[in-house]
Formats: sequence, structure tokens, C-alpha cells
Amino acid sequence: MEQAFMHEGTSVDKGENARLSSFIGAIAIADLVKTTLGPKGMDKILQKVNPEDQSISVTNDGATILKSVLLDNAAAKVLVDIAKVQDDEVGDGTTSVTVLCGELLREAEKLVNMRIHPQTIAEGWRLAKTLSIDALTASSVDNSGDDEAFRADLFRIAKTTLSSKLVNWQKDHFAHLAVEAVMRLKGSNNLDHIQILKKAGGQLRDSYLDTGFLLDKKIGVGQPRRVENAKILLANTSMDTDKIKVYGAKVKVESMTKVAEIEEAEKDKMRAKCAKIIAHKCNVFINRQLIYNLPESIFTAEKIMAIEHADFDGIERLAAVTGGEVTSTFDHPELVTLGECDLVEEVMIGEDKVIRLSGCKMGEACTIVLRGASSHVLDEAERSLHDALCILTSTVRDPRRVYGGGCTEVLMAQAVDEAVPGTAGKKALAMSSFAKALRQLPSIVADNGGDDSAELITR
Repeated sequence: MEQAFMHEGTSVDKGENARLSSFIGAIAIADLVKTTLGPKGMDKILQKVNPEDQSISVTNDGATILKSVLLDNAAAKVLVDIAKVQDDEVGDGTTSVTVLCGELLREAEKLVNMRIHPQTIAEGWRLAKTLSIDALTASSVDNSGDDEAFRADLFRIAKTTLSSKLVNWQKDHFAHLAVEAVMRLKGSNNLDHIQILKKAGGQLRDSYLDTGFLLDKKIGVGQPRRVENAKILLANTSMDTDKIKVYGAKVKVESMTKVAEIEEAEKDKMRAKCAKIIAHKCNVFINRQLIYNLPESIFTAEKIMAIEHADFDGIERLAAVTGGEVTSTFDHPELVTLGECDLVEEVMIGEDKVIRLSGCKMGEACTIVLRGASSHVLDEAERSLHDALCILTSTVRDPRRVYGGGCTEVLMAQAVDEAVPGTAGKKALAMSSFAKALRQLPSIVADNGGDDSAELITR
């Protein structure tokens, strides 16, 4: 009967088949990223299947791996969504949550085969979850009242986060960079104020923290290379006069003189627009779109530094760090807020020139310059550093910390096991399976490091 209301080729799985399909799909995804867990986790080489773009990336970041996998299993897609939410909310731990979900489902499959109802399993797991959270909270330590101790905690947390990343061998250096950058935020936790700039060349240990804001763009020809006490006008507006902006429009004229008159009218229009921009009394003009030759020459004559093609992310981040507003019209200068900084200058990084904004109005702005031998190394270093920054901002928001390395998982499992004898019915079996799933995480970390987890348990 159902087939009458479905498209041709649609299949329906029910009962045992549907349950088995969900278990197999979700567990397979967890097993896919399991080998990347822990400080000795392995990297994955990912290659795009697009015939026009078969670029590769090397990573052990769970969210990046799962986003790259094409899936047609509903339960597997749920696990990928869980990893994405973890990445968005916390920034790290994507592999851990995926592996834990996989282990929980592995235990659930055994319980279902024992004819235990899924609602009973869920009820037992809810009890176990409450006990685990209580044990976790009781074991947490809060050093936010002591600045020196809290900074040391942040440093250790950053090192722990970076231990499983590509930058593991330089984790002390990168942990120091991440802590310094986050402490500059002074509790605002706005990561838009921290710019990560990748420049190929050198080694990872050559990466450094610049207290200014770096923009990887070029200054217009003949314009000032250094501006002090900068008043910055941020704009998202068209600055070209090359063509009529009506698709498919045609203009018929009787002579070339008329064509010259049209071109001159367009130039007059652009001159009027530039005059309105100059009326804002800015000495730096940064536009999201291109700046063509005529307006560039006008700004040069007025000794205004003009920077073009600051993409959307760049212009929004500049507005955040300079205290300015992005504007598209220039008729009312009194309504526009200009950005401010002490100095705008052109500096060299390796063989490339970039623009540095020093002494921004929002003093917490800074840039972490990443150096590395190849684009693959730089991309993975950026992902690693982003995870560390996200974790540190989360720690500043909630300064409680717990021990890692599988310690807390075993602690929670012990708390659940202690409550199992006092729990009546089949819920006790579900709670015991929850504890077993928690214990699998340190075992997987040990196995990935080349240790025998079974032997470690027997010691």
C-alpha cells in the first residue's frame, strides 16, 4: 500500500532491518575517525571527488573528515551533525563525541539483541548521564580567582588540545601564542579580533603573534605607505565606471563624440562620488570591492591611502577591530562612524608585503602569522590553532577544568558502576553499558599510541 504513494525506486526498511541499518551506519562512521583520536592519532588524506578539483588535504580533525564524507545513511548523518554542532559550539572534541556515540550505539545493539526495549535503555542512560555530570562537576577545579594559576591552566589546556594536532612538536610555542591572543581579548571572547594569516615559507616555529591587525592586501599606486592617527572609512561600494550596469543594455550614438560625452559623464559621476568620500575627512579608505584607476588617482592626489578588495570577512573584521561602520552611501558624513587606529603601514613578512594596523580602537585586536613549508601544513596548522583558540575562549567563559587523558571518563564510569547495584530492573544493564562505553575512550587512545590497552588495564 505504501508503494502507491512513493516515487519509483523508493525502498522502505522496517523493524529489524531499519534498526540494523542505523547501527551499522553510525558505528562505521565512528570507526572511521576512531584512529585519529588522541595524541598519537593518525592523519587522514582526503581527496575531493570533483573531476575539476581533486585537491587533497591532510588532517586528523574529526569535523573536517566527517564534512568530507558523502553519506546516504540517516543515522550516520546524525553523527556528522553532532560533530558539526560540537565544532560550532566548542571548537574541539569532535572526534571524541563521535567515537563516544559510536561506542554507546555498539553497546545499545547488544542490549537490543537481549530484547531490552529502547525506552528502557534510554532511561538507564539518562540516569547514568546525571551521575556522570555530578561526578564531573565534583572533580572540577576553578582557578579563575588567581590570575597566575588560571594562566597556567590555560597554557596546559592549550597544550592538551594541540597534542593531537600536526603542531604537536611545537605545541609549547603555539600554546603560548594562543594564550597570549585570548588573554588580549580581556574576556570579550570575540574571535573576530584574532586574525590568522598564513604565509608559506619558513618553519612552523617561525610563527608569531603580531599585536597589530594585518591585512593581506595592496595599497594603491603612488599613495602613502604610512599613515599615523588613521581615520578609516570602511565601505562596500562599486568604484568602477567601465560599463553601464544594466544587463543587455545598448546605447546607440551618432558619432564618437557622443561616446566620449557618455564616458565623461560616467567619470563626472565617479568624481562626485569620490568627492563625497573625501568629505568624510578620512585619510584611509578601505573598500570591499575593486577600486579602478580613476578613483585611485583621485585618492592619490588627495594623499588618501586606498585599499581595495578587502573581502566580506575582512571588512567585517576590520569594522569590529577599528570601531568603524561599513557604509555603502556617502551623502551624510555626520551619520558615518569612522574606524580609528594609531598607525597604518606596509610591512614585509617573508617575501610578501602586508598592511599592518597598529593601536586599533579595540585594543584586543591581534594577528597570528603562521609560517610553514606548504599549503597543506599551513591549513592544518590553522585548523589546530583555531581549535585551541575556541577551547581557550570556552575556558574563559567557564573556567572550571578537569583532568584529561581518559581520567575523567574512568571517573564517570566508576560513579555509574557504583550506582548500578542499587538500581532495580533492566535499567541497571543500560547503566552498566554506558559505563563500558565511557571506558572505551581511554582504551582507544592507548591503542592508537601503540600500547596494549588490555595489558594496561590488568596492571
